[in-house]
Amino acid sequence: MKKFLILFFTIIISAGNIAFADGDLWDSYGDQNIYGQKPVSDQEFEQALESKKGKKKRDKNIPKGESIQQSNETDSILNVSKELPILLIPLDLKLQDGSLIPTGHYQVEGVKENGKTYLKLYQAHYVIAKLPATETNDDFGEKTINFVKLIPHGQAHVQIVLGNVNFNAYSVIDIAD
Repeated sequence: MKKFLILFFTIIISAGNIAFADGDLWDSYGDQNIYGQKPVSDQEFEQALESKKGKKKRDKNIPKGESIQQSNETDSILNVSKELPILLIPLDLKLQDGSLIPTGHYQVEGVKENGKTYLKLYQAHYVIAKLPATETNDDFGEKTINFVKLIPHGQAHVQIVLGNVNFNAYSVIDIAD
């Protein structure tokens, strides 16, 4: 008798839940056009695939109508030169005018102004020093294109060497006492 009552109440409760679910998403379960989609025949599907096979994918980063005259390697090299290399100066340096360059990290940029070559030392966006430099063809034994390093130059001097896509240069600076 207990089994019969349990089964009877289970049927009544589940039948009551069906009445509460009237008007929900499941009412149109079998309808294929519920979301405004139109059925596609096999022939239309095959035609769509064939139309896509003949087209090449176009790089969306290349503007229409312009020809590209450089390779991807050249583009990546030119982008590397826009990033300024960082130089650690572990000791105070004295410039010719008597001012000091304190110990720290500096971004170094090589520039040519009025036919002369300079090395600009930056911290954040501020120019800390503008050093006269000598342009050279020497790559200082570096295997990279864009580089900067500090080299000892005798007992009282150091040499800052810079290389980039445009030119290589160096500047000799006194060590502060």
